[in-house]
Amino acid sequence: MSVRAKILHQAEAELDFLRKTREEECARRKQEFYKRCERARQIDAQLSRTAIDAAKAVLAGANAKKLLTKMKDENLLLQREMQELLMAANLPADYLEVKNSCQRCRDTGYIDGIMCGCLKDRVKKITYNNLNRLSPLALSTFESFDVNFYPDKKADDGVNIKLHMEKVLWFCREYAKNFDDGAENLFLQGATGLGKTHLSLAIANGVIERGYNVIYASAPNIIAQLEKEHFDRDAEGDETKGHLEDCDLLILDDLGTEFQTSFSSATIYNIINSRIMYKKPTIISTNLSVKEIQAAYSKRLVSRIMGDYKRLFFLGNDIRQVLKFPKKQSV
Repeated sequence: MSVRAKILHQAEAELDFLRKTREEECARRKQEFYKRCERARQIDAQLSRTAIDAAKAVLAGANAKKLLTKMKDENLLLQREMQELLMAANLPADYLEVKNSCQRCRDTGYIDGIMCGCLKDRVKKITYNNLNRLSPLALSTFESFDVNFYPDKKADDGVNIKLHMEKVLWFCREYAKNFDDGAENLFLQGATGLGKTHLSLAIANGVIERGYNVIYASAPNIIAQLEKEHFDRDAEGDETKGHLEDCDLLILDDLGTEFQTSFSSATIYNIINSRIMYKKPTIISTNLSVKEIQAAYSKRLVSRIMGDYKRLFFLGNDIRQVLKFPKKQSV
């Protein structure tokens, strides 16, 4: 079974479970109400028998139009009486109805054999979750980003490192807070362990909380997944590639750590280029310098990044080393 088929099967199973759960809840509400109101049980039974009796009469050669009109009138009277019973019991008018999450397909996932939007959304959500499952989203927030780990001193270019990183933190927080479809592309650049991944994940959390679809993945993981689908004989189209190009925000972490091949280079360019063309915001982080990026990738990819992305530079020392070997307190 292909990746796409597995995801669709999971989405259908989730929807089927939801539908059955809602139906069981409705059946339970009916039984509870019928115990309190015998007349309601009788009306329900009469409504069920009406359709059966009409069908039998039509098959027996009776006047169909006349029977259907009579059945409709009787049903309306019974339904009106049921509504009065519910009102008398201080219950809502739809108390005895199945409360489907999707009124268009009634939680079946399909309308006349065509996939409903609710099932498509569920498939998309599962795909995003699968792509994000290895990312420590819950561990990285703006609140847990501590600028005190950055030295309060000037870098070689004269910029105060701590003040600079406070500005970077503020910018990223504002980016997540005000994110929309027109948000700009970001290119986070700096050495290993300076907080690029942390702030990328913090942005992802903030944007997800605002209801947008976010895919966060490292460049090696994305390339591995796309290679698997591309060369899998059972694969049905470029499912993951489509989601990477279509999601509201794509965060591509650790650009440059993937194994360099013609496939990986072309794939990364196509994703970045497609998202620029369709005005879909993207965040890229890398440990590479400008010269290293120019040496590793094609001129057209470098041109896209340098021309269409706002660059944020991360300064300081490797935070993981600071945490591992903290300064000794003077006595």
